[in-house]
Amino acid sequence: MNGTDEGIQAIASAAAQWVVESGMEYGQAKQRAARDLGRRQGGRAKLPPDEMVEQAVREYLSLYCAHSQPAELAILRGIAREWMQKLSAFRPHLGGAVWRGTATRHSAIFIDLYADDAKALHIDLLNQGLRFEVEGQGGGGPDDLEVFTLYSPWPQDSAAVPIHLLVHPYDHLRGALQPDASGRSWRGDLRALLALMEDA
Repeated sequence: MNGTDEGIQAIASAAAQWVVESGMEYGQAKQRAARDLGRRQGGRAKLPPDEMVEQAVREYLSLYCAHSQPAELAILRGIAREWMQKLSAFRPHLGGAVWRGTATRHSAIFIDLYADDAKALHIDLLNQGLRFEVEGQGGGGPDDLEVFTLYSPWPQDSAAVPIHLLVHPYDHLRGALQPDASGRSWRGDLRALLALMEDA
């Protein structure tokens, strides 16, 4: 492994700690790790791909969180299941760390929804009497997504679990199901989630 590869791996390992301990998303964690390690040169650093960070997260969890993380993941998947059932009309697919199996109690839940009109979700949430926030994700172009964020209580204390609902056009669904380089899916529907929970 050359110096560049070692530097990228060091960023991945440091980012993994931020992901696990603070619930940072991968992009933010990689930037923070590069800055902490002094790897930013001229305002830029070569950053590891998400798959490398995820592998480092799995290694960190195995070393330091093996006794607590499986139970925390099960709780988060249970919360996700409830929300996917509530939002079944919008073809929910679970993504992120909760789907990929690396989530801890610091992780947010990401659910991709597929509908041609985000207003329908807005109305549905209002009809359910739910409080939520809405933000755009992107540069304001035609592919900009609306993200609805609400919170679910953590069952063991007063903490709250962020749930991000990302509304995609319906015709993006097929492409969203493409696997990663190792053949592992990036997201799954309710049936797939239930199968994961049964196998755990």
